[in-house]
Amino acid sequence: MDDFYGLLRKVEDEGVREWLKEDPKNMMFLELYLAELQARKGGKRKTHDTHTFEANLFENLSRLRDALWDLDYKPSRGTAHIVFRPVQREIFAAPYVDRVVHHYIVDAIMPWWDKRLCYESGSCRVGKGTSFCIERLRHHTAAVSQGFQKKTYVIKMDISGYFMHIKRDILYKRVMWGLDQQFVGNKGKRYQVLKHAIHEVIFDDPVRGVSIQGSYSDWRGLPEDKSLFCQPPGQGMVIGNLTSQFFSNIYLDVLDRFIMFDLGYKHYGRYVDDFYIVVTEDELEQALLDVKAIGSFMQGYGMAMNPKKTRVIGTWQGVPFLGAVVRDGAVLPGKRLMRNFSRSAYELEKGRGSLESVTSYLGMMCHMDAFKAQAKIFERYGWKR
Repeated sequence: MDDFYGLLRKVEDEGVREWLKEDPKNMMFLELYLAELQARKGGKRKTHDTHTFEANLFENLSRLRDALWDLDYKPSRGTAHIVFRPVQREIFAAPYVDRVVHHYIVDAIMPWWDKRLCYESGSCRVGKGTSFCIERLRHHTAAVSQGFQKKTYVIKMDISGYFMHIKRDILYKRVMWGLDQQFVGNKGKRYQVLKHAIHEVIFDDPVRGVSIQGSYSDWRGLPEDKSLFCQPPGQGMVIGNLTSQFFSNIYLDVLDRFIMFDLGYKHYGRYVDDFYIVVTEDELEQALLDVKAIGSFMQGYGMAMNPKKTRVIGTWQGVPFLGAVVRDGAVLPGKRLMRNFSRSAYELEKGRGSLESVTSYLGMMCHMDAFKAQAKIFERYGWKR
């Protein structure tokens, strides 16, 4: 809302300011316009769906505002396809009008939630992306090992098929608990609009009426716990939607609090469904018992630990996390990151790739101790640093 009121202050016409303040529907129109500006930045600007919406922006925003205001909004039908890099994954893409609604919801509730979510949880929070979470892991390993003088371990954990196992009724109750707290004593029209929009987004079945892009054979080999088509009614959330990403933090906030406050682990971090605790050698035995308690706690929310990805790693061995490897104070690029960077550089050299792809990997590695790793790629193709 700070950006919103900043925009209002820039409006010189006193009549325009009063028009916005006196009519909540007009205020809502501007909020939707700001949400549309954010959706426009999401990399979908060149799609036909986006152009169609923006060609008649005022009329489309007005219709969307009226539908939300009258509590008649219903999500439109999207598309589904499979991507194969870096791994095979199912993608559901919401229509542009729904992405505007997603931004409208998140813009309205994020400031309240962001002050209450645990500091160590990342993803879909301002300033708390992958670089932040990698740096926090480096910080925790340095703190627990007392400057890498004590033998220290990282217990890495992962939730099996996280987005596919989210219980929508549990998620809705948790999100609505926050909305009720945010609007305590003032459950007027804005509260009713947000409640309706949140309900429609969470309980919408993305599989119903979806349009398949590509071939049905693309789904061959995709595990059932990775596909919304294989989930029972009321379970699973679209991975790519902004609301899904933000709501996933709200859903797992209870896990963060259980580990940090009930079990007492201060050196803990999480990025979406990847999380860890950092312990000394003396604490390791008890920590492994607590891992079982964490697994039991998660079952109450319809989640299960992925046993294949539960690992105990000594900090001196190097801890892989979010594309990096944290080893005794150094943050190095991981094998997959280097492999993808090398492939991107090769494609660019052959005239098939893009400079943007190469620079994006360089941007990731500028937060790491990656000078030698980058130099190998540059030397291979005769590029100057």
